[in-house]
Amino acid sequence: MNISYDLSGLKWQLSGWTPHLWRLEKSREIGASPQAEIQAIPVAVPGSVQQALRQAGILPDWNVGLNYRQCEWVENRHWILETSIPDGWIHPGRTFHLNCQGLDYCGWIFVNGRDAGEFRGAHVPHVFDLTPYLAERDNTLRIVFDLPPRWLGQFGYTSRMTDWKPRFNYTWDWVVRLVQTGVWDSLRLEETDGYGIKSFQGRVDADPKKSTGSLAISGKVSASTGGRVRLSLVRGDATLRREEVAASGFNVSGLSWSNLPVELWWPNLMGSQPLYHLTCELVDENGTVRDKTLRRIGFRHIEWRQCEGAPQEAYPNLCVVNGKPVFLQGVNWTPILPNFADVTEADYQKRLGLYRDLGLNLLRVWGGAFLEREAFYDLCDEMGLMVWQEFPLSSSGLENNPPEDKKSIDDLAKIAESYIARRQHHAALIIWCGGNELQRPVDGAERPVDGSHPLIKRLAQVVKKRDPDRRFLFTSPSGPVFSASPENFGKGRHWHVHGPWKVDGDLSDWNEYWRLDDAMLRSETGAPGTSSVELIRKYAGDLPVMPISADNPLWRRTSTWWIECDQFLKEHGRQPESLEEYVSWSQNRQAEALVTALQSCKSRFPRCGGFIVWMGHDCFPSTANTSLVDFEGKPKPAALALKNLWRTP
Repeated sequence: MNISYDLSGLKWQLSGWTPHLWRLEKSREIGASPQAEIQAIPVAVPGSVQQALRQAGILPDWNVGLNYRQCEWVENRHWILETSIPDGWIHPGRTFHLNCQGLDYCGWIFVNGRDAGEFRGAHVPHVFDLTPYLAERDNTLRIVFDLPPRWLGQFGYTSRMTDWKPRFNYTWDWVVRLVQTGVWDSLRLEETDGYGIKSFQGRVDADPKKSTGSLAISGKVSASTGGRVRLSLVRGDATLRREEVAASGFNVSGLSWSNLPVELWWPNLMGSQPLYHLTCELVDENGTVRDKTLRRIGFRHIEWRQCEGAPQEAYPNLCVVNGKPVFLQGVNWTPILPNFADVTEADYQKRLGLYRDLGLNLLRVWGGAFLEREAFYDLCDEMGLMVWQEFPLSSSGLENNPPEDKKSIDDLAKIAESYIARRQHHAALIIWCGGNELQRPVDGAERPVDGSHPLIKRLAQVVKKRDPDRRFLFTSPSGPVFSASPENFGKGRHWHVHGPWKVDGDLSDWNEYWRLDDAMLRSETGAPGTSSVELIRKYAGDLPVMPISADNPLWRRTSTWWIECDQFLKEHGRQPESLEEYVSWSQNRQAEALVTALQSCKSRFPRCGGFIVWMGHDCFPSTANTSLVDFEGKPKPAALALKNLWRTP
């Protein structure tokens, strides 16, 4: 039988090097070499280099004051993770693969000092055949991380952003620069004898009228003559279906099951989330199980219809789940930490549980980040939080046109195929999207990209082939215009828009805007509000918390866009007398603004299909931002003010 060993339980050491100097020391223990600038310290796997250095006292807490500036040197070193493979894991005559689900970003794999492969790209898994390099005992595994790309941050040219590493932690308006290096997802040594399940997918659908489900099962297995594939669908102690087919036949056509007596999966607040286990076993001619794969699935039917009153040519922006139209109410999900390799399942539980309890039913996983770990999607399945998943593309301010060169298109197609293969089975996943705010010049103005763009066209083809039952959206926003403007209200042009993110002037103008609004879907709308007084003081370090202005380095650590001291001055005729006074004013203003906006959109349902707040939570202790949840996972007053609206049908 195939065996998978989890490498996270091994003792790993980290050392830091002047680039390539370590190549002179390949034959000795790297971490003990006097040539290493940072000699051996413990490191977690998964985990970031930055967190290991912080725990060792080499880096300060980058969340405090301006300490993040003292951490940027990490990008200019090579980092080596080293461990010993237990002798008992190695068996002669077997094949061994190193399966790395998340390496950030590029480098090399060495076994016993020998080069076993190279990797590049944080968005796809990397698998290496270690068999030729392994000895019977005393095996040393090293992962060497090369220098990351110099700049992928918020501002620049999207067409030139062709290094496939998460962009957000190069700075965005809500996070400082902390360019992660490390192992960010599972790392396993897989032992096989040639039998194996290479791929396995189950396309799920449901008939709401009959309360039945269907499954189209496919995959590829490697087996000798006589090998068979055994499939079963189970919930609890009950087996709904079980079938065994020849491996050769399964590889050619898979199989389909229909009229399965199932309970339907529903979004949060609409019903329960029953989940089923779909198991694939590869057995040999003697009936011995040689490999096994499990998928947890839920049965639901998703349709997309036009909003009521939409022009004939408008995209469908009304989501229908199991025959019932659903108002999409959610937040834009951004990473929990810039060093996302160190996010725990408890971190996911805390934020996702809060969003469920607030009454959300959708998370838009934003395109400037990465494919979250499996635990995130598992929890979304369990909590009824639907997922809008974007591929890793985003706007850049100066130019927002996605790359059009062949290599970039091929690279993104492989990333999309990988995303689909790893997450397609999740009930919560309802839509794939090309990316965030992708635009190209049209008649002298920038417009959201559509299916005519060569990269977007290729991504649409990948989704159609690999996951044809799910919708592919070109970009967010999409349609004839990017944002909704008063001069275009009533003209049917606001199919799916972004903005506004800030209240210009007093709230009366804001209220009038929403009274006239006719947008059919808003996937990004926000209003700024400060973090709590306690959090601001906690992470200020030696920086003064006053005055509240762009001249104060504490308030300009992240974008000064969200400082509203001029509006406070206009309303009060003076500057705030204390941090407490400004925070109270700012948080109440954010709450009032967002309640007005959400109430307007939800009252127009089904003329409006949804309202998604930018953004959900902070990944850095910003003084002010458009988030609803602060850096420590505590809801701001705006989140609590929206709760009643979210939880009202």
